[in-house]
Parts: sequence; C-alpha cells; structure tokens
Amino acid sequence: MTGWMRDGHCHTDGRDHGRHTVCCVMSESFLSYSKAQGNDLSTPMPAYQFPGLKPGDHWCVCAARWLEAYDDGVAPPVKLDACERSSLEIIPLEVLRQLAV
Repeated sequence: MTGWMRDGHCHTDGRDHGRHTVCCVMSESFLSYSKAQGNDLSTPMPAYQFPGLKPGDHWCVCAARWLEAYDDGVAPPVKLDACERSSLEIIPLEVLRQLAV
C-alpha cells in the first residue's frame, strides 16, 4: 500500500520529512534511477511487507526526488489529481503538468 501513511493516498504529515506527495506511475527508467540514488524500489522487502515495484505500478514519491529525476530527464508520469497540493511548494504546477497522465 502506497503513501506515507500506507493508506493508498499521497498525503503527508509533519513526520514525513521526505514529503511523499507525488503520485507516480512507475517507469523502468525511474526505478533504475531511484536504485542508483540509493532507494531501491524494485526489490521486494518482505520484512516490511513491501512487494517491490514494477513499471506501471502507482507509488507516492518524495517531491524533491521527483524533481531531481525530472531535472535528470527520468521523472515518471504523475497522476496529478492524486498528488497532494503541498507538492507545489517544491515542484511548479506547470512542471507536473508536463508529465501528467
């Protein structure tokens, strides 16, 4: 289950220092990029009940990591209507709209 609160929604609270607020559709390029940055999202971790992600899965990504991936040309598509509004404090709306699905 995605989301900081593991409730299927990309909303956050004060404990979420990473701001997991951008609802993304995973792509192979982003999964590889994230792994290279030290955040392996594709390998299952049963101890955390995490099945691992594959292209096409939806996942709440940290706003700053998404923007970093965007700047590096590998940001995944976003489900704009499922992103938390606070994402706009980090990512301009027009940038998110470029990759909205």
